[in-house]
Amino acid sequence: MSKKKKEEAAQEEVKAAEETAQEPEEKDEKEEKIKALEADAEAQKEKYMRLAAEYDNYRKRTANEKLALYDDATAKAVKELLPVADSVRMALENLKDADPEIIKGIELISNQLDKSFEKLKVESYGKVGDDFDPNLHNAIGMVDNEELGSGKIAAVFQTGFKLGDKIIRHAMVQVTN
Repeated sequence: MSKKKKEEAAQEEVKAAEETAQEPEEKDEKEEKIKALEADAEAQKEKYMRLAAEYDNYRKRTANEKLALYDDATAKAVKELLPVADSVRMALENLKDADPEIIKGIELISNQLDKSFEKLKVESYGKVGDDFDPNLHNAIGMVDNEELGSGKIAAVFQTGFKLGDKIIRHAMVQVTN
């Protein structure tokens, strides 16, 4: 072989050696870029999931706040109507000897009030014989009554009302010893 060919062959070997040396470096760079991109994609996914969870919590919280506002407004309106309901009930209790048509009319009014409260999901509570609960009842007197037993409601002076777990008005009762 001639000297020129040997030099060309040597140069080609050097180029080939450089190329093979560059290939692992390029592969390492590509692998590092891939890992960096995968890590970035994972970070973006976590950020998205966190944002989605925060939005879901926000949506639930605002829905609960709306329901609470509705319940508060309903309770406030019902509280203003309770004296009317009490008056109608007292009228029914005290009109025993009145004209049957008058009693019938007042019973209709009482039934309409009860249906309206039912539609608003307002419940009355505090009946004779029920267990006394200081969270629901306001005890305004004590009486001995062996028939009912201890800690029972002996008399109801004012019916209590609640909307779900929210107390609109506590029942005023007399409790047995």
